[in-house]
Amino acid sequence: MHLKTMKCNQFCLIASLADRDLFNRLEVRASFEALFRSFDSDTTFQYFKSFRRVRISFSDALAAAEARMRLHKSEFNGKEMRLYFAQSVHIGSPRLEPPKPDKQFLISPPASPPVGWEQVQDATPVINYDLLCAISKLGPGEKYELHTGTSTTPSVVVHVCESDQESSGGEDEEGRRRIRPKIIQTRRPEYAPILH
Repeated sequence: MHLKTMKCNQFCLIASLADRDLFNRLEVRASFEALFRSFDSDTTFQYFKSFRRVRISFSDALAAAEARMRLHKSEFNGKEMRLYFAQSVHIGSPRLEPPKPDKQFLISPPASPPVGWEQVQDATPVINYDLLCAISKLGPGEKYELHTGTSTTPSVVVHVCESDQESSGGEDEEGRRRIRPKIIQTRRPEYAPILH
């Protein structure tokens, strides 16, 4: 059971949908599932109505990647559908257990660490496959919007940087020396302390 859950996390997509009909009408749900079953007939679905999300589990990583590539930002039932890879979380045991008391001595520290104490190793970094996929498709001068801005939040956009030769301030085609732009420092805001 635990191995099956870990395997599923690696081949899962999360669909973000604003369409309420998907969670309320069976015929809309059937057409939604047919979209993904065309990539993998063993696909399973978990519906999270309150979050307006659907977890789509594939039996094959290639099918999950192809479904994400073809259906991300496509229209379903008149609304835009966004797909994201589910991040896999690897837990050593199938049950959630309390953490081992490795650092209890820090609550009331002794003069030296206990015998056999070792520094905790950093956790394995989480790889964001959506960002890697977007960057691999970019060409010079193109940009990719990772997160669409709203009235209260900014958008997040990735731009391709110029090559080292272009940005190093070297010579152009005619042999003239290019001028590198000067970086202007941001001024500190004026601050007058209020005395009481």
